[in-house]
Amino acid sequence: MRDLNEIIIHCTATPPGRDVSAAEIDKWHRERGFDCIGYHYVIRLDGSIEVGRPLDKVGAHCKGHNAHSIGIVYVGGIDENGQYADTRNVLQRATMAYLIYLLGKSFSTIKTVSGHRDYAAKACPCFDARKEYQVYVM
Repeated sequence: MRDLNEIIIHCTATPPGRDVSAAEIDKWHRERGFDCIGYHYVIRLDGSIEVGRPLDKVGAHCKGHNAHSIGIVYVGGIDENGQYADTRNVLQRATMAYLIYLLGKSFSTIKTVSGHRDYAAKACPCFDARKEYQVYVM
């Protein structure tokens, strides 16, 4: 297993009501030249979790931070007007908290939760992931 120390949160940048599967993201990423989906987990609109890239494989989700991180993406991030927004619903918020908690318990070396925006000039994931989820890995 890789030496993991961080969870990085992303959004799919899709509009409300547009559900996206791990298989669809995998297709998008392969079209961009990736060998498979770049995220390790996908949180769907109904709060379900789909496994993406295997955890033992380095992610392709945050340049310069992939080697030691787990990438989680939630479906959403764009509002009705096409603007970046935190569109997570109650189920997605609960699932994300639970998944981060489980990963933190499973890998005691994980000490940080960040958003993609903490490392790139992007809005993704459209909320302050550190502020909201850091408590689950302490």
